[in-house]
Amino acid sequence: MTRHARNCTAGAVYTYHEKKKDAQASGYGTNSQRLGKDSVKNFDCCSLSLQPCRNPVITKDGYLFDKEVILEYIITKKNEYSRKLKEYEKLKKKEEDDLANKQAQELEKKVENFLKTESNIVSKPLNGFKSVPSTSSISNMSNGRDKILPSFWVPGQTSSAEKMKVEKPNATIYCPISGKPIKVKDLIDVKFTPIKEEGNKSVHVQENRYMCAVTHDALSNSIPCAVLKPTGDVVTLECVEKLIKKDMIHPLTNQKLSEKDIIIMQRGGTGYALTNENLHAKTERPALQA
Repeated sequence: MTRHARNCTAGAVYTYHEKKKDAQASGYGTNSQRLGKDSVKNFDCCSLSLQPCRNPVITKDGYLFDKEVILEYIITKKNEYSRKLKEYEKLKKKEEDDLANKQAQELEKKVENFLKTESNIVSKPLNGFKSVPSTSSISNMSNGRDKILPSFWVPGQTSSAEKMKVEKPNATIYCPISGKPIKVKDLIDVKFTPIKEEGNKSVHVQENRYMCAVTHDALSNSIPCAVLKPTGDVVTLECVEKLIKKDMIHPLTNQKLSEKDIIIMQRGGTGYALTNENLHAKTERPALQA
């Protein structure tokens, strides 16, 4: 039997190619794909906007942000805290008023029970041979108990669960990437050294945009980098290990350095290997089971 068309559907075997094509068209199944270079953030891009930084700043943990973006994030979190604090104070005041009303009702109920007990005290002797008609009833709806018992069909008598205790909002602002506390005063300005190329191309258009401030090696995601805190210059980690850590002196300003003055930059990765442990991408899709 000859093939009638390029995509023959008269075959008795459901081939792998046809199964993969149908799964892609229908949206079912699982797809595994290696992360390419376009799917990874560059070392000089903001960790929030994923765009090249205009005014780069870095945290103590080595995460790079655009100054405008991270300040907007901090201001948004502060406004959110102010809003939550106002709601907390409002709910706290309502909770205190409810507690005061509950205590007043309990006190009023105690006074009423006391007066009722006092009114039942007998001041004259009773005739033990005279029968007294019994007014007690075994019904749970008598003597006004119908207003006390809960009823699921009457909105005012339904049993309600106790409200959760109001918690005060946390005023600490955390880094959106590392999850550690972040402050504006802890942000360090970063100074990249651009590569001078012929022509009037913008720095952001060039493939290799920046270089090491000391060795003038081109920087990329495959090259570990570090920031010198006193000046904000970006150098390669190889330069730090071979040149700077020998005397712990800044090679450009001859300033004495310490271990805290060397901040290792967190990079995204490359298209061929993972450079960070947290570089994972996962997409959940419905699976077609036989």
